[in-house]
Amino acid sequence: MSAIVTSEDGQERCKWAASVPEFIDYHDTEWGFPVGDDIRLFEKLCLESFQSGLSWRTILAKRENFRRAFMGFDFNKIADFTDADITQLLSDEGIVRHRGKIEATINNAKKAQEVVTEMGSLAAYFWRYEPSSESMNEPQTQSTSDVSKAIAKDLKKRGWKFVGPTTVYAFMQAMGLINDHAEGCIIRAKVEKARQQFKRPQLP
Repeated sequence: MSAIVTSEDGQERCKWAASVPEFIDYHDTEWGFPVGDDIRLFEKLCLESFQSGLSWRTILAKRENFRRAFMGFDFNKIADFTDADITQLLSDEGIVRHRGKIEATINNAKKAQEVVTEMGSLAAYFWRYEPSSESMNEPQTQSTSDVSKAIAKDLKKRGWKFVGPTTVYAFMQAMGLINDHAEGCIIRAKVEKARQQFKRPQLP
């Protein structure tokens, strides 16, 4: 079965992008383009954690609410959240009110600070795991990989929560650590060009 579909504008895109209208812009302008900003990386990992058991459509529709509730996903601010903040978040109908995932976000913010102290940035930490293009399978044929398993294992060892191999792989796809746009998708070449021009963050 083909992984691409012809959209209403006549362009061929990844099949998932055409499933609902709001996915088109996300697919065309965000998904797969390389990200080196710590806040955006942390945000995406948190949102992927919240998505577990739900659809990305649900999370994308609530993304601005999540950003408001979690201080723009500034992990230095989230790390200071208290029980009172958790209570407030659990009453916020604009987000996914899951105590475990909310508490995990606060916990992970503290762990993110530790990674930054050790490695200079979250970007440097994650991008050191970038797999070679030769090691990748055909796009969109897997939901985990050896690399996503390795990252998830290391994050767990560091005390992070709700970051299993599937969550991490979705994070890798979205943040451009791999180019998982389907062959024939109009955005695949744009992402590849962006990845070639992207300056990989370095460990200190």
